[in-house]
Order: sequence, then C-alpha cells, then structure tokens
Amino acid sequence: MSQDPYHIKSTLKTATGEYSYWSLEKLQANGQSISQLPFSIRVLLENALRNFDDFAITKEHLETLMAWSPEASDKDIPFKPARVLMQDFTGVPAVVDIASLRSEANRKGKDASKINPLIPVDLVIDHSVQVDYFGTNYSYQKNVEKEYERNSERYKFLKWAQKTFNNFSVVPPGMGICHQVNLEYLAQGVIERDGLVFPDTLVGTDSHTPMVNGIGVVGWGVGGIEAEAAILGQPIYFIMPEVVGLKLTGKLPAGTTATDMVLTITELLRKHGVVGKFVEVFGPGLDNLSVPDRATISNMSPEFGCTVTYFPIDDRTLDYMGKTNRSADQIKLVEDYCKANMLWRNDEDKIKYSSVVELDLGTVESTVSGPKRPQDKILVKDFKPKFGELLESVHGRHYIPIDKREEVARFVEEGGGQTDDQSDAKAPAETEIKTRIKNGLKSVSVKLHNDKFELYDGSIVIAAITSCTNTSNPSVMLGAGLVARKARELGMDVKPWVKTSLAPGSKVVTDYLEKAELLEDLEALKFHTVGYGCTSCIGNSGPLPRHIAQAVEDNDLVVASVLSGNRNFEARVHPQVKMNYLMSPMLVVVYAIAGRVDVDLYNEPIGYDPNLEPVYMKDIWPTNEEIAEISRKVLSPEDYQKSYGEIFEGNDIWKELESAKGEIYPWDDSSTYIKEAPFFKDISIDVPSAKDILNARVLLKLGDSITTDHISPAGSFRPDSSAGKYLNGRGVERPDFNSYGSRRGNDEVMVRGTFANVRIKNQLSKQEGGFTTYIPSGEEMTVFEASEKYREACVPLVVLAGKEYGSGSSRDWAAKGTTLLGIKAVIAESYERIHRSNLVGMGVLPLQFLPGDSAESLGLTGKEEFSIVGIESGLTPGQKFEVIVKSESQEKKIEVLSRLDSEVEIAYYKHGGILNYVLRDFLKE
Repeated sequence: MSQDPYHIKSTLKTATGEYSYWSLEKLQANGQSISQLPFSIRVLLENALRNFDDFAITKEHLETLMAWSPEASDKDIPFKPARVLMQDFTGVPAVVDIASLRSEANRKGKDASKINPLIPVDLVIDHSVQVDYFGTNYSYQKNVEKEYERNSERYKFLKWAQKTFNNFSVVPPGMGICHQVNLEYLAQGVIERDGLVFPDTLVGTDSHTPMVNGIGVVGWGVGGIEAEAAILGQPIYFIMPEVVGLKLTGKLPAGTTATDMVLTITELLRKHGVVGKFVEVFGPGLDNLSVPDRATISNMSPEFGCTVTYFPIDDRTLDYMGKTNRSADQIKLVEDYCKANMLWRNDEDKIKYSSVVELDLGTVESTVSGPKRPQDKILVKDFKPKFGELLESVHGRHYIPIDKREEVARFVEEGGGQTDDQSDAKAPAETEIKTRIKNGLKSVSVKLHNDKFELYDGSIVIAAITSCTNTSNPSVMLGAGLVARKARELGMDVKPWVKTSLAPGSKVVTDYLEKAELLEDLEALKFHTVGYGCTSCIGNSGPLPRHIAQAVEDNDLVVASVLSGNRNFEARVHPQVKMNYLMSPMLVVVYAIAGRVDVDLYNEPIGYDPNLEPVYMKDIWPTNEEIAEISRKVLSPEDYQKSYGEIFEGNDIWKELESAKGEIYPWDDSSTYIKEAPFFKDISIDVPSAKDILNARVLLKLGDSITTDHISPAGSFRPDSSAGKYLNGRGVERPDFNSYGSRRGNDEVMVRGTFANVRIKNQLSKQEGGFTTYIPSGEEMTVFEASEKYREACVPLVVLAGKEYGSGSSRDWAAKGTTLLGIKAVIAESYERIHRSNLVGMGVLPLQFLPGDSAESLGLTGKEEFSIVGIESGLTPGQKFEVIVKSESQEKKIEVLSRLDSEVEIAYYKHGGILNYVLRDFLKE
C-alpha cells in the first residue's frame, strides 16, 4: 500500500539543503479546502498523511480530517506525536511501567531489550523540590540537599533508564520547569528527521503541556498511560475536535499584565464551554502579544477545559526563537516550511471555526482568581468585599473590616519571625498563642521571641512567585522585581507571618534578574530563590513555620495563599490553607507586603513607611515603559545559550549518583519508592472476554468538580493515613514520608492514597477526607480499608459522581489507583477529557448519566447494589447500558451512556488497559 495515497509528497529547497515533506498546498490544488481549516487541524492532517499505513491510520481517518467541519463529530482520528515530554512525578511511574513491561517480556522468554521508546522522550525533573527553607541566602542549597536526600532512589532509577533506554534523556533537578524548558529550548517549531521535515508536535505527561502552543507547536497533556503507548509506537486516538476561535482585538491597558489577561480568558472560555475542544487564537490583538504572553494563555488550557490553545507561527514566533538562541538555520527552516505548507499565520478570514469568542484586550483589568478554582475571577477592585462574602457563605464566619476590629496590631517595618527548623512539630516553647472570636471572626495573637502579631481569617501565610505560567514571562518577572525595588526604597517589608518564595522556571530568569540588579531587591523582601521547579503550584509549599502552623491548626483559621500559579484547588497549595488566589508575580509581592487579602489596593494603604506615612499600591507599581526599558537592557540570547548549554549536566550530587546496570531493572522488594507495577505480571497471551459487572457496591458517591487532586493527591500525608501506616510498618519515619507524588513508583503507597485527599467529600461518609461506609456492616472506615473488605468478599465496586469528574492534572495514578481499588466502572454526569481516557487506558468503564439525569434526580443514595448488563453482548462506541439498581425496598432500571468513544478504546478496555494491549501485541510477535 502506498504511503502517499494522494501523491502530495514534495521537496522543500532551503539554504541548508533539500527535504521531503507532505504538501498541504498540493492537497488544496487537488480540490481540498485546506485554507478553510483551522491551523491546528492542518497540523493534525499533515501528521496523519505522513504516518498513513492503512492499518493504524487508515484512509477513513484521512478523509475524516480533510472533511473537518465546524459541527461536532463522533469520528475518531489518530495522532502520532514527534516526541514526548515528561516531568518526574508522572514520568517515574511511566518509566516503572516500561521497565515492568521488560520484566514480564523477559519472564516470557522474549528479548526485553527491544522494548524501547520509539520516539524521543525528554524527562525534566521539576516536581520534587519542596520549599522547606525560605527567606534566606541558604534556602536554595538546603532545599536541593533535601530534595536529593528524599529522592535519590527515584533519581538513580531515572539514571538507569537514561543509560538503558534508547531515545530517552533526563534533565536533572535544579535546571527548570518542564514547560518552560520546552518553550525556551526543546521546542523547534519544525523538525528535520531522516531527510523529512514536519511540524514539531508532542504530548506531555502534564496537563500544562499546551504551553508550547504559544510558540506554534501543537501539543497537549495526556495521562502517562497514553504517553507510554505513544512512546511504544501506538497512535493516540481521540474524537475529532471542534475548534473554537478566540478572536483578540486591541491591546492590554497600562498597568495590567499577561496574568490578568489569562485569568480573564479562563473565566470567558469556561463560560463559553470548551471542554474537549481545541481553541485557536486569531485577530489583530495577536500582533500586540509576545510569545511569552501567548504561552501564558496556552499554559492555562486545562483551566479553560480545552485540549490546546493554539497560536499559529508568525513573525512574533521567529523573533522569540531568535531571542532564545535558536539557530539562524533553524529559524529559517521554520519560516520556509510553514510558508510553503500553509502553516504560516495569514488568511485568517478564510478559516471556519465551530464558534467564535471575542475579547477586546483593552477591557482587561487587574484580576485574581479563587479561592479554589482558576475560573473564579475576581477583579482586584472587588476583592475585599468578595472575600467577606466568601468567608460568610463558605465558612460561616461574619466578616469584620479591619478598622472595626479590637486590638489590631499595626505593622511598621517588622522583621520576619521564621525559624530555622522547618519541621512540622509543635511550635517552639517560646511561642504564645491566644485566641479571640467576635461574631464568628477568628483572631489569634501570636508571640515568638520579640515578635508579636495578629493572625485573622484572610491573613496571607504563603506568597509564592512560582509556576511556568508566569516565570516564563520576563515582563511580569522583571515587573515583580521593580515592585520589590520600589517597596524597598520606601522602607517596606513583607509581613512576618508570610512564607515567601521565588521559584523560577529556568536559570535564565535568575540571570536576567541579576543583570537588572533586581534579585537583591526581591531577596530584601525575602523572596529568595528556593529552587527551580514547580513548588507551591503543585503543592510543594513545604510546612508553614511551626508557630504559624500551630496557630492555624489549633484555631481553624481560614488563612490564604497568593501565588502566580495556575491551580488553586482545595488542599493543593497547602493542606492548612483554605483560600488560594492566583495572580501575577507583581501582585504576589504587593499582597505579601499587605499580609492579608481583605485590603482595597486602590484606596487603602498596604502598609506604612518608617515615618508612618501610608504606602499605596500605586506608589510601588512600575509603568509599562519602565518594564520595557529594563527588558531591553538585560534580555539576551547569550543567557539562553549559557543556561541550556549545560541543561543535561546536573550538579555534583547528580553526577555522583550511581545507578543500576543491565537491561532488566533489578527490583528491590524492600524499596518503598520503586516497585514493579502489578498490572502486567503473569498476563495472559489471549484477550479475556468482557464480563457484565454484577452486584457492585458504591465505594464513593461524589459531587461536582472532583479533580484528579481529590482522587490522587500529590502532596504530603499523615502518619494515621493508610499510606502513612504502610510506610510506618516498613520502618519509614514521618520526616521521610516525602509526598504522594514522589511515591508514584510504588503502587502500594499510591493505592492507599487514592481518594485520600483531606478535602474530598464522600456522601457515604460523615467525615471529610478519604473515608467511606462499608455498606454491608454500616461501619465507617478509610476508602482503602473498605476496598480491601470488598475485595475479600469478591464484590466489584463503582463510583457515582457529578459534573466535570476528573478535572485538573493529567494524573495517571487517578486511574491506576481506581483500578487497583477494585473499581470496575465510574458513573458520572460528565468527564474531563484526560481522565476519561485514562480510565479506559486502565480498563475501567466510564459511564455517563443521560442528559438531565444525575444520582440525585434518580434517587440514588449509594447504598444500593448496581448491576451493569449488556457488556457481554458486545460493545460498540457510545452505546447505552442498562443498570439494575437494587435497594432493600425496591429494584429499578436506569440507562447510562458508555464513554468508550471509539473501536480502539473498546479494544483497550477488553485488554484491561492500553499497555496490556501493547504488551500482548509484542508477545505475539
């Protein structure tokens, strides 16, 4: 069968040579309306044409893509990315899976060394550094030492994989955040491989992979399960997406930032409804946005709910590639190829979109989002009254304005009260903590040594400049430095109860802040560099200072965090912090100085200078011209050349790490970090037949917006949790627990952590957290304990849920843990795209209530028995199943929709998961 069914393979002549490529322009000349297709669909079409084999990618797939229309489609299409990006939290379990595949193949007498990544994989270690130390010059070094102390076993495992696997590279700790490294270095725009040129594309095992859309690269986040399949040569299949056009006009007003813009867009697109869709940006407003501005928007695609937010390649793209030290030859290749192949941003008026959303950038105002969802936009001018409303409606506490409170402490040039010991033990003996309650508002007086201050509901205890969303954008980072400089000149400081941190996404940021002499201003306000990683954005905030932690814990204070991140879900940033607000790095500095969120930044002072003169936000806010001027002075390609010239080297600790040898990983049964995955052991060669799910019990009954953080938390855990008891039983002390995220290479820890988020609300339990009721006895216990009892009784399990089930991070352990708990099906009102796919990839059946139906409307309590019948009769995409629901008093039947959306997904489900499918295919060769 010809690999070029439409005879469009052509030659591109460039200054560096001649290359073959699949020409969309020829396809247009043959009568196809390529110019009407969104650019992102053109990239998918080129991908399918180039990889056509009439088996995994068929003529029907090509015709489906060429016939894309604005209307929704139920047809699936294939995608074979050029490369895969990983971070260590999701990357370690993926590498464990591939190593486990090798082990099973070896046991079955096959040449296991043939199991290798077939496309390039870059794993960036960025998710493990934690803010244990802050506010000092030694914070960075001590955090690095702690990181290696906790994670050396994982890092040794990754070094083994780097030496053993083909096409696999590791960026060591302390070099940057994967998405910023991708944007600034890894992404090439166009790839040349074996004399062929084609668009750079990827999938990543992190939901914020779409950040790279800002440089014109199509890529999105998938679960580790799908990424592993892509690594092993399988196409990723998904339903043909609708493409929503986001039309931008105008330019940002003076004093606003790219962060204000993206939080505005988050609310806008969430209201429009883009879940599972592509978003493509067009309009004259693009000419006023740099690539970092565009990447700030693309980064938050998961918060919009869409798969990608694509910016076509244009002159701005090439300009950024030059500034970030891409070679002149590479930049010229990108330009020549895109202009020759209808992938250059022009003729936007010809493109047909499924719908169009418009935003005049001139209407953007200073914005924050929270307290627990990124789409909950609050204008800064409305923040103070909104906080009072939320405090009363969510937490049942009456708000009292600060000037009406008794015994208010005034702060003039107070120093920090941080302690050197960053453990989570009780506060030092010298600490005095006194509590008052007036009209429900909590007030706590804290005295440590010579420092005395008041903590209230709304006090800020964490202020973090963090996350690639913003640290990749020099304008807001230099802006934050200028805010710090102006505040320092006026004698201002952050409040002593605020835990501050600066975690750049690459070392380039440190270089230009140092050249601008702004790093010392940030450090003067205790925003010292704590590491080059995700930190607070993914919950690695580290413990609060002990006296603050005790005051919050003992008095149930509703304290806040402010961070320049992209996620603020419940218990994500820190388990003791109930309100979390996203904002620009510049606003993070301002609020850290104020020390509380209930302040009107436009009309109230954020503090007082040493002469008791009030200082307002306007006094320390830089102008756009000031930011632009300093940017011109300090940004240069040489900084990128320096930082990325040594990206794979690592520090001395990394270089000295010794790793295992051999093609088969030597699993250590005593390890609590790395353990052979149980999914493939003793796998049958033949595919088992699909069975009906009979007499199942409900393990959890959940509401709306259950995130993958709720299902599989990434942060720390307590000794009395199921995971804590497991580690204690193996001689691991609490200080060495690390986090769930770091333990993802060990299924025993992770299954115990599934549904163990301290803020998850299971309607079958009276307690908040990872608890449920074991229905046969009525006894309340942990989710894991109940699952074990059901397993012993051979009872299958289901989960009932509301809307947006599985939203948030592309966390494969949210699906892996689900299947290991014995859950055979989830019945939800709607799903987030990645998690639904991950459930299929682990052999869990995703079912959906019919429109208008829900557990509540159908009168389901969760105490019934559920039998899902019709599975054995044969599976088809999107079919309806009958569910027989038995309670003590009655039996009824309901209909639900199967979310096995394609024939390929049905095959994966029958095999018990996508990797089982791949392994059986390998074993039969």
